[in-house]
Amino acid sequence: MIEYKGYIGVIEFDSEIDSFHGTVINTNDVITFYGSSVAELREEMRKSVDEYLEFCREQGREPEPPFSGNRRR
Repeated sequence: MIEYKGYIGVIEFDSEIDSFHGTVINTNDVITFYGSSVAELREEMRKSVDEYLEFCREQGREPEPPFSGNRRR
């Protein structure tokens, strides 16, 4: 797992494209990224999260915050 701005990405190997595929798991919105090395995966996750945040800003909506695992009552 890797983390950026509170968003957590998990990585799987995709044999069809001979690369790694990452997905942010602690939000309902879909954020994905690809890379062939740890450094590239980290950079691509940062780009994907930043692009998601920018897209939300351009659309005039609040981005979904990452789930923290803590429940409020």
